[in-house]
Amino acid sequence: MNRVAVLSDIHGNTPALAAVLAAVDAEAVDLVLNLGDIVSGAVDPRGTLDLLAERPDIVTVRGNHERQVLTLPYDEMGGADRIAVGVLTDADRTWLGSLPLTARPAPGVLAFHAVPDDDATYLTQTVVEPTAEHPKGVREATDGELVERLGSAYGAYALYLCGHTHQARTRPLPDGSLLVNPGSVGWPAYADDAPHPHRVEAGRPEARFAVLSRTDDGGWAAELLTVPYDHEEAAASAERLGRADLAHMLRTGRLP
Repeated sequence: MNRVAVLSDIHGNTPALAAVLAAVDAEAVDLVLNLGDIVSGAVDPRGTLDLLAERPDIVTVRGNHERQVLTLPYDEMGGADRIAVGVLTDADRTWLGSLPLTARPAPGVLAFHAVPDDDATYLTQTVVEPTAEHPKGVREATDGELVERLGSAYGAYALYLCGHTHQARTRPLPDGSLLVNPGSVGWPAYADDAPHPHRVEAGRPEARFAVLSRTDDGGWAAELLTVPYDHEEAAASAERLGRADLAHMLRTGRLP
């Protein structure tokens, strides 16, 4: 296996997913990985599920939003999860519930949504109290933080693939391995309040994915790619669902 495409954090944005899958198919990869957070969003969660059903070749792990739509009481869900849960069939629930926390699609490769043993812990970024230096309340994780968060998986793999923070990143690790986050297919910005209020913004509306290629020395090289798509169509769908705030995010890659 020499070329792998990685995508993550679709969040029910079917137009963005369709554009990414078309771009992936043009890359002649050996495998496609989906790192979770599939349907929770205010664009077209039903369409996303239907499109992925046409691609049984894609290896998928679960994200925190898969767990949330399947386990949280409705009144404890966020707005994106509530929209998604309303379209789920029994077959969808069975599929989402069967998704593993991690996947090992090739020797030396570990794929997961957030960190290997948890679906909601940030890996590549660290939340801090907002300051003049970090006004959005996030900073890049240090090597020490990355190693700690990878836990017992650190040192056992040559390539680590994660999503969750929606920020496209490549990070060489101290042991010579590589950590890659492909960014988000369909959700370029969000805000959260735990453990401190923070904002994550890609700053542009394009969809994102990554292609990993084997190098001559047996390691991996990463290419972070962006794909234009009809983000106005996605924004209009969010507006029809009563989410003007998300429509702004989809058009600009920034929060209102």
